[in-house]
Amino acid sequence: MTRHAAALSAALLLALSTRAVGQQTDSARFEPEIHAFEAADSAHAPPGNAVLFVGSSSIRMWCTLERDFPRLPVLNRGFGGSETADLLHYVDRVVVRYRPRAIVLYEGDNDLQAGKSAPHVEADLDRLFAIVHQRLPGTPIYFLAVKPSPSRAKLLPAMRAVNAHVAADAKRDPLLHYVDVFTPMLGRDGKPNADLFGADLLHMNSTGYSLWRAIVGKALAAR
Repeated sequence: MTRHAAALSAALLLALSTRAVGQQTDSARFEPEIHAFEAADSAHAPPGNAVLFVGSSSIRMWCTLERDFPRLPVLNRGFGGSETADLLHYVDRVVVRYRPRAIVLYEGDNDLQAGKSAPHVEADLDRLFAIVHQRLPGTPIYFLAVKPSPSRAKLLPAMRAVNAHVAADAKRDPLLHYVDVFTPMLGRDGKPNADLFGADLLHMNSTGYSLWRAIVGKALAAR
């Protein structure tokens, strides 16, 4: 097989994997939100060469991005309740189309809550990273560790496993950066710090986002 043919085969396999995973999670339920992004882009052009924040509700609810990162053009394309497979399904419409300078990504949390095993989530993330590398060559990905929410404390072992997998990947992949928000969100007792969360003990409050701002800002500034 020629190098060109091999590349085409790899691209086809990635596309098929994306489609299959997306179908498993009924990603079409997010179509109204994705369409809303596209309508907003038509009404007001998004910033070019932006740092794209994308993922589930922890990104969607980060409403202070522009204030938190005043020296960077930022774009929020989080859609709440999403899993990695959903982002795979919409990757062209919420990631690739923006041609960002960098991607800050948060997924995996809802995957585990939905009953997917850590290896399943790791495989989905690996597919996502591969597709982004293929379609946006040279674009760095900053993966925010799956956060330790008090309401999902039973999932801590699986969260640690997924985080460790991505951290190991990042050591081999110069375009993948593991951003450890997990460890600083634990209390001295090693349990999730409830002071960083709202009443539902799942979504962060302003204190939690202030912590993320400091950690993510340091990570972005280091590259």
